[in-house]
Amino acid sequence: MSEADTADEAPRPGASALGEDAAAHARECERIVYTDDRDRYLATLFAPADKRPGLFALYAFAVEVARIPARVSEPLPGEIRLQWWRDALEGARVEEARANPVFAALDETIARYSLPRAALLALVEARIQDLYEDPLATVNDLEGYAGETASVLMRLASLILAEGADPGHVDAAGHGGVAYAVTGLMRAFPWHVRRGQLYVPPVESLARHGLTREKALAGEGGLALAAALQDMRALARRHLAQARADLAGAPAAIKPAFLPLALVEPALKRMDRPDYDPYRSVIEVPQWRRQLALWWAARRM
Repeated sequence: MSEADTADEAPRPGASALGEDAAAHARECERIVYTDDRDRYLATLFAPADKRPGLFALYAFAVEVARIPARVSEPLPGEIRLQWWRDALEGARVEEARANPVFAALDETIARYSLPRAALLALVEARIQDLYEDPLATVNDLEGYAGETASVLMRLASLILAEGADPGHVDAAGHGGVAYAVTGLMRAFPWHVRRGQLYVPPVESLARHGLTREKALAGEGGLALAAALQDMRALARRHLAQARADLAGAPAAIKPAFLPLALVEPALKRMDRPDYDPYRSVIEVPQWRRQLALWWAARRM
């Protein structure tokens, strides 16, 4: 999400140690993450400088795939664009794919750190959900979607930080990704409703509070929606607590992959406020608070 705030002054890592083409690819990935995923951009600044190009390549790929639905007016063109990424990851369209700076940087990162292509393909597959108005039916569906979109990034980032070795702590990535994704989906609730989509709460959670998806999308959620979203905040906090517990014994080297978790609780607290309106409230933690939260979390490593 693009922001015009104090982060515009944030320091930007260089790529002078890379070859000319690779450096250009790295700069483009960095630019994309800086513009469209500011939280992960700032978190990456706490990683070792030599690992940042790989992290930016991974996160830029995630941004490029995630923003496809917003760039198309019908599902079919979106499916075609997602198929392009599938083909590229599977080794088709070699010359065409290598001409794409994000894929070129990602492909180099995959080779350097032995990243599993299956996980990246699963992320692309999960984004099909974003092209359609079909709701997530159950909490398990929501956790699965979060796992394939956010948890996978934490897992792959930890592999990069561990030089391609398996650092363990898969549960931290699983739970952490759910906490981060569910919080992000609640923050994006007003935007998704305008698009006719409803990720959170899933249908079963709405039904538990006597609310239908149609009423929620029509702006008639009322107290029932508030209660269902409170359940979602509790869900995010449970996963956050489990992720933190697993990270307690993790090697310090991989912890920058999990730094975005420091931004979950500040966002949830803003949704706890009595004046929170899911249809209208913009849940945006001031940039200086986010930077402070990341700095403090990094210090605790």
